Amino acid sequence: MTKLVTIIGGSGFLGRYIARRLAQAGWRVRVATRRPSQNLQVRTYGVVGQVEPVLCNIRDEGSLRAVIAGADAVINCVGILAETGKNQFGAVQAEGAGRVARLAAEAGVARLVQISAIGADAASDSEYARTKAAGEEAVTAAFPGAVILRPSIMFGPEDQFFNRFAGMTRLSPFLPIASASTLFQPVYVDDVAKVAVMAAQGTVAAGTYELGGPDVKSFRDLMQMMLTEVRRHRVIINMPGFMARMVARLLGVAQFLTAGLFTNTVLTHDQLRNLARDNVVSEGAQGFADLGVEPVPMEMVLPGYLWRFRPAGQYTAIRESADGLRREG
Repeated sequence: MTKLVTIIGGSGFLGRYIARRLAQAGWRVRVATRRPSQNLQVRTYGVVGQVEPVLCNIRDEGSLRAVIAGADAVINCVGILAETGKNQFGAVQAEGAGRVARLAAEAGVARLVQISAIGADAASDSEYARTKAAGEEAVTAAFPGAVILRPSIMFGPEDQFFNRFAGMTRLSPFLPIASASTLFQPVYVDDVAKVAVMAAQGTVAAGTYELGGPDVKSFRDLMQMMLTEVRRHRVIINMPGFMARMVARLLGVAQFLTAGLFTNTVLTHDQLRNLARDNVVSEGAQGFADLGVEPVPMEMVLPGYLWRFRPAGQYTAIRESADGLRREG
């Protein structure tokens, strides 16, 4: 009998990759999302009727119970980078994660995968990190056999990291960033999806796994790498602390004055607190090596989607080749 998986937040960046992989593996997939009518494209990941978007809100127990019922595995991908309206860190990342785990246990679900984040820490001064840690604790309390995945910042064609900064290069000769020396270990989104699928299939032992790519680079170095890919010369400016806090405050005021029509995901005070700490795999943590997975390096993926930010777009290679011939001539 074909197995059924429910992916909470399955229409998001990581969730779509997981849904596609599980559909290819022959699973029936419920993509639980707050806006199923806006995510009908997930149906194309499988044959007719194999992948279906369904209505669900992680803050609503009734909708969660309905989408979890009958599932063999549940994967919770829900997380937020900034608070808006009722979507607060505690309600979504702590209470929501615990609710998913409790209902999955009550429904007799065989396997639960919780997507957390590197840096989850109950003692952190960042509410994002604290609530990620609280969510992990609630999950393990309700579902001791759960697999918890802590990825570093994820990259891929639809990411909101490299794409966002690459887009900024079209508008200004300057590229302002905060905490330029903070270290990151970017991980390819499909590598994280691969491990989540392995966990849903039962080939990953219960526990916590930190997932980082093969390269550790500072924020500044990542921006320079991106600039090289988009063939643009921009001055990277490391904003001093007071300036970064002022920008975050102004963006927060804009969100308040527009009653949430503008959501500040650009820079918040909580993100600044997160940026003060390196985002890399902890020493001794379980990770890709323990799972027999070799993560894909950034240079193998970035050119495949950052080309559109180059001045000549898809014709850049032709132009560069022509320029080389002129110099030789």
